[in-house]
Amino acid sequence: MPDAPALPDDTTSYWVASTESTDYAPAPSELVADVVVIGGGIAGLTTARQLQLAGRSVVVVEAGRILEGVTGYTTAKVSTQHGVLYADLIDKHGEDKARLYADAQAAALEHIATSGVDCDFSRRDSYVYSHDEAELDKLRSEAEAAATLGLPASYTTEVPLPYAVAGAVRFTAQGQFHPRKYLLHLASQLVADGGKILEGTRALDVDDDEPCVITTDRGVIRARDVVIATHIPFLDRGIFFARQFAVRDYVVAAPIDAGSAPDGIFLSTESPTHSIRTTPYDGGLLLIVGGEGHTPGREDDTQARYDAIAAWTRKKFGVSDIAYNWSTQDYTSDDRVPFIGRFVHGSKHLWTATAFGAWGMTNGTVAGLLLADLITGRDNPWEEVFDPTRGGAWLQRTGKLIKENVAIGKQMVSGYTSAPDVSSVDELAPGEGAVLRYGPAKTACYRDAAGAVHAVSARCTHLGCIVSFNSAETSWDCPCHGSRFDVDGNVLQGPAVDPLQPAAVPD
Repeated sequence: MPDAPALPDDTTSYWVASTESTDYAPAPSELVADVVVIGGGIAGLTTARQLQLAGRSVVVVEAGRILEGVTGYTTAKVSTQHGVLYADLIDKHGEDKARLYADAQAAALEHIATSGVDCDFSRRDSYVYSHDEAELDKLRSEAEAAATLGLPASYTTEVPLPYAVAGAVRFTAQGQFHPRKYLLHLASQLVADGGKILEGTRALDVDDDEPCVITTDRGVIRARDVVIATHIPFLDRGIFFARQFAVRDYVVAAPIDAGSAPDGIFLSTESPTHSIRTTPYDGGLLLIVGGEGHTPGREDDTQARYDAIAAWTRKKFGVSDIAYNWSTQDYTSDDRVPFIGRFVHGSKHLWTATAFGAWGMTNGTVAGLLLADLITGRDNPWEEVFDPTRGGAWLQRTGKLIKENVAIGKQMVSGYTSAPDVSSVDELAPGEGAVLRYGPAKTACYRDAAGAVHAVSARCTHLGCIVSFNSAETSWDCPCHGSRFDVDGNVLQGPAVDPLQPAAVPD
């Protein structure tokens, strides 16, 4: 049997590759606005646009380019169906709050669906399915719970996939879209109406006095209110890094004949899970499949994750060439509900949106709608559901979060006490990276294609964990809270804001 075609070396997502890059100027040395939104993803841009429509002057601050972070690497499902969730929400939060969560997601779906933006939006039924007969009672309970909350849910054994499943929960009339087409339009509207987008500007600190003072690597910005929408907050004062856990997932995309394409959007309950959808592509369809999730920084062979999801996709759908492959990272809160609202108890002008639990298209939109109301003083019934300070949640860890924080503690210790990956940089082939011990410290070394070695401190600048090499993305990933750095130590993903320090190449 011939070998499968190799996967693309480029890990740029289809969403980013199929749209023009932005080129907004960085921040001037001094700037004043009503609201500064830190983070240029779906939550940040939706919040900014909604506040602008409410009459506020708004500045969006983005460390890199807008929509080239998590939002640009999503699978872009626009659904009120968030896995098997609603029965759990009713159990943990009560039916009233669960209904408010469902109402918020439905409002977000309609907000995107009725926007009028040319973004390949289409209605699709959504399915969460299982191969395991033992899980069917759980799926039936989920369908009943969701229907009780007013969602278009039912249990079914008929699932339009090319392989058999035991049963599923179906939500009718959900959606999918091209996230960058949608959000680039929002960005252009924001700027056309007088708002500012500052790219290449990393926020380093926020003093939430009156006015708030935002310190960036380009200068200082002053504003009445500040929204931190950086996927995971870079300010540690809310202890958000200890209240949510990260998962890194892998995605492949392959052209597929329309007659063979699945009609709907899908998510399995198995481990590893598989997320499935299609999108218009080159006059036909592109099949997009995600899965193979793991905690970032704790996988020795990330390339094997791509290989596994590609092999599964080829087997199940009969596709051959993989046109795109990329990875993404999501954070989930202790109780599976995002944190959207005041940053900490007593915050008057500092706000956040984080922990979207892999459902950022609706939850990011919810964040924009809710935060615009809170900042402009309008009542919103969703506030109590998403309140980041709800019920002392940070003191009421679920079993999953307790387990994760114990694992983080072990990672912090083992990172310093474990043996180095290799004994010498001479062992590194081009394209390889490893952590070496150099005196009392550990050094992260990468040998590039030309043979040059790039050496930086292996100590994450967030809380000091030792990073590990991600071979698929050519990055240094922190196994504690998910910060990521390039081979020269520059920050790719927070909560870290400072780069890894340069280091001498070990002998």
